[in-house]
Amino acid sequence: MKREVCLEIDGLSFRYPDGREAVREVSLAVAPGEKVALVGPNGAGKSTLILLVTGLLHGQGTIRLFGEELNEKNIRRLRGRVGLVFQDPDDQLFSSTVAEDVAFGPLYAGLSKDEVERRVRWALSQMGLDGFGPRLSHHLSLGEKKRAAIASVLSMQPDILVLDEPSAGLDPRARRRLIGLLGALPQAMLVATHDMRLVAELLPRTVVLDEGRIVADGPTAELLADRTLLEAHGLERP
Repeated sequence: MKREVCLEIDGLSFRYPDGREAVREVSLAVAPGEKVALVGPNGAGKSTLILLVTGLLHGQGTIRLFGEELNEKNIRRLRGRVGLVFQDPDDQLFSSTVAEDVAFGPLYAGLSKDEVERRVRWALSQMGLDGFGPRLSHHLSLGEKKRAAIASVLSMQPDILVLDEPSAGLDPRARRRLIGLLGALPQAMLVATHDMRLVAELLPRTVVLDEGRIVADGPTAELLADRTLLEAHGLERP
């Protein structure tokens, strides 16, 4: 019996206009609620793959979300079920207050005022930001900004979270706080990161990407114990 999947990638490739092939014949499936690390050296194709999965780039091959092949007709509807969190929270926080940032997506979707307010409160609570609604986004610490950016995505209630380097630049306390909050979320996750400690603590499955290809895919504990594999692809044990 075939397992249930929320994201399925089959033979996906992408070449930039300068001719560089960033993603090469990638095939990957993610189950509902599954938390998957996407690791590899700089230039491995991680960020490009994330942009392909979220429909911001278009390559050759097939991407299926919840059993539907992603195409121009359904991309807007299906993209609403996938929440993309950028590495730099300032790329997502552009309103005056935290509440306005978190409310932006639901307001744009045409939800009622009461529903928008409910989602804002809920998303902030999920990220440990109760009471932060009136705060000025540009006055937050980096860790608070990252959590506010995630809350702005959670307010759309996605089924999949796609995160690019969520722990980059965080001090140990902020990093531990973020890992704990992400670990409590029920959504499936695809997390591109260089933070191998985050991988070990949060993500039970790891996919290693190098030169645009998947070179390993398996339980995180097993792959992190394979010193030869890690050294061959520019990775360090946590």
